[in-house]
Amino acid sequence: MQTRVYTPAMQAVGQFDGGKIKEQKPIGFSGEGSVIRRVGPLFYWAWATSSEDARIGLHPHQGFEIMTYVVKGQAFHGDTLGTDSTVGAGGVQVMQTGSGVSHQEKLGADSELFQIWFEPELMEAMGRTPTYRQYEHEDFPQVSGSGFHVKTVIGTGAPIELVADAQMWDVEIDAGASYAHQVEVGYTLTALAIRGHGSWITTGQAQQIAPFQHKDFIVAAAEVQTGFEIVNSGEEAMRIILIQVPTRVNYPLYPKR
Repeated sequence: MQTRVYTPAMQAVGQFDGGKIKEQKPIGFSGEGSVIRRVGPLFYWAWATSSEDARIGLHPHQGFEIMTYVVKGQAFHGDTLGTDSTVGAGGVQVMQTGSGVSHQEKLGADSELFQIWFEPELMEAMGRTPTYRQYEHEDFPQVSGSGFHVKTVIGTGAPIELVADAQMWDVEIDAGASYAHQVEVGYTLTALAIRGHGSWITTGQAQQIAPFQHKDFIVAAAEVQTGFEIVNSGEEAMRIILIQVPTRVNYPLYPKR
């Protein structure tokens, strides 16, 4: 088991609408410069912010399952299925793009969100009818423990159902507190520290401690069932997004060159 930490300089960047939307990309598209090019079926991960109202014009997608998770502000979505919707902080928009759909996006002023692409078996996916679904913050299971709060975005009890094998959590950890997480053998846990900094500790006989900073991207593959403890060593609350996917899948993945 080895945990690797990737600084913002090792991630890709992008922008839209003349720079009104700025992106940090832990996993970017081909040629964008991110060191991590995919993790199993986790194909793309962009962290976008906007200082003012901004738009991305109509553009097509096919095959991939694309999720927009709003951290703060508002995100508008319109598509060729006839959708015209807005979701606020904590809400999620999911497109299973199937045989093909085009959509357009708008971010409100002072908004922050993720767009994340998951890859099912594409030849099968492209034979399915495209769908759009929207969920609000209150739709997701949430639990609090000693110094932490966890929202399950994809996984047990959450309303999102994907074809790709994936789970996702939004975790907040108080100053000086920690959160423990188990990963099954054959899976990789990825994490993006969007608030605060701390240490990522691999528990068990082969204990490892990996310090990380705000905006760092963490990738930890479990060759055996592995426990992790995320410790907030800062003076403010930490917020970290976790996505777990199989390290390998039993179908061909779209080549990234």
